[in-house]
Amino acid sequence: MTKQTKILAGLLAGAALGAVVALVIASDKDDELKGKVSDWFCDLLDSSKDKIGSVGSLVKDTLSKVKA
Repeated sequence: MTKQTKILAGLLAGAALGAVVALVIASDKDDELKGKVSDWFCDLLDSSKDKIGSVGSLVKDTLSKVKA
């Protein structure tokens, strides 16, 4: 993984973690809303991991072609 992809992954993970912590700490009594938003952030994080992994693979393939 390149430095840029690590930074992007960390940024996305931090944002998702911050949102989940904010939902847990919040004194809102609507637990259903918290669950929906938490599930949405988890899905977003999972899909972003997949996309970052595929971009990393594409970058590695392109770099190997350029070096060859």
